[in-house]
Amino acid sequence: CIRDRYQRRVRGTLMVEPTESESKEELDRFIDAMISIREEIREIEEGKIKAEESALAGAPHTIDVVSSNEWNRKYSREKAAYPSQWSKRSKFWPSVGRVDNTYGDRHLVCSCPPLSDYQA
Repeated sequence: CIRDRYQRRVRGTLMVEPTESESKEELDRFIDAMISIREEIREIEEGKIKAEESALAGAPHTIDVVSSNEWNRKYSREKAAYPSQWSKRSKFWPSVGRVDNTYGDRHLVCSCPPLSDYQA
């Protein structure tokens, strides 16, 4: 059954489900990003760089990090700032780097007012 196939989850994988509202350009950028990430993983597999010293491990790179006078990373500032060709034309600069790795993804913290504030 098709429904059962979509309900199965494979540990350690990423499910991508674009909608019709995504433009072809946006889907192409996503594919380019996935290819770029795979190439960075390949560099680690081939021993060109250690996983903990890679651009992937250092991402996301804020403008403060990239423009600082100090650069002690094993990869270039350009790779950190512009990991793909399209990002040179349309760059989104994250306001913060990685915070406590995946802790925030696994432990939801709500900064909303309590529900009682919404009661009339």
